[in-house]
Amino acid sequence: MKRFIFALTALVFSAGIASAQRYIVVDSEQIFRSVSDYNVAMTTLDNLAKEYQTKVDNAYAEIESMYNSYIQQKQNLTTAARNAKEQEILSKEKAVAEYQEAVFGNDGVMMKKRIELIQPIQKRVFAAIENYAKSGGYDLVLDSAANASMLYHSDSVNHTQKIIELLKQ
Repeated sequence: MKRFIFALTALVFSAGIASAQRYIVVDSEQIFRSVSDYNVAMTTLDNLAKEYQTKVDNAYAEIESMYNSYIQQKQNLTTAARNAKEQEILSKEKAVAEYQEAVFGNDGVMMKKRIELIQPIQKRVFAAIENYAKSGGYDLVLDSAANASMLYHSDSVNHTQKIIELLKQ
């Protein structure tokens, strides 16, 4: 009997704690897409990435052309000339790979540009979410866009549209 009373008390106590926590769900992807500055920044980044990728693709095409030419001439070249051509191809390939890393790598031009363009928008959106949560007395904000394990949430806890409206003010 003591165990039953203890279990019942623990159940009532934990239900009280769970109901005391207030939470909301937002879709940060939808919020970001509703911010015109974000869409402009993403278009700028996409165009810049295409431009850089075209340069990389052209450089690799040039290397492939050099290699094909080398293969055709290989039998007519001296050992020294073959080694020189191979080194030229390898150094060009290395230079293009380094350029690609300098542009698309973790510390590359594209990442720096992304931080420059997106970070101020992220700060503004995250601040709006935080202010909304604090002013509404919410203890927890869950992001349905970044949470693959969130299988269901009621529309009553989804405050995405309210935050979008807040950002448009």
